[in-house]
Amino acid sequence: MSEAKRTIHVAAYDTMADWEVGHATAHLRTGRFHRDQSGFEIVMVGLTRDPVTTMGGLRVTPDLALDELSPSGSALLILPGAATWDEGDDLTPFARTARAFLSDGVPVAAICGATAGLAREGLLDGRAHTSGAVQYLEAQEGYSGAARYVETDAVTDGDLITAGPTEPVAFAREIFLRLDVNRPEVVDAWYRLFSRSDASAYEVLMSA
Repeated sequence: MSEAKRTIHVAAYDTMADWEVGHATAHLRTGRFHRDQSGFEIVMVGLTRDPVTTMGGLRVTPDLALDELSPSGSALLILPGAATWDEGDDLTPFARTARAFLSDGVPVAAICGATAGLAREGLLDGRAHTSGAVQYLEAQEGYSGAARYVETDAVTDGDLITAGPTEPVAFAREIFLRLDVNRPEVVDAWYRLFSRSDASAYEVLMSA
């Protein structure tokens, strides 16, 4: 993977659900269980470079403004949930950016309320996807993808990853698999350890 593609972009906006992306970003950054032990750079992207406040009360200063972001320099765009996804159109530019990433063949991962933003943009209609509930997406103007909705923890369809609000570990699992950071059985062991406290998974991780 080229240096340009060792960068993960994470959207940052007021009320973002900071816990929904923590498993993914922490393990991607450290690279501790990656095949090559090499981590990714995590770059925060805001509508502007002005600081935002997460739902957990953390102050985050974006590294980039959204108009500075290009799919060509990214391995993945992560869109966390946020109350602001359900409070108007302020975050629509992020959904439009997701469309540009997908058009360029760069993966996008959306969780919780971010799936509603993608639904309104029409990005879920032709792809298998999930969210908190299909009824939540059906309430979004412009969504007609209920036939492709899957009742599961997280879904990957090509370059699009989606997950519901209670599934940050499964969300990270799908991201690791899509980025091919390690063999599927190792990623599965990581998932079993962090989602179920499955002690038998620890041995697999240590041997990897």
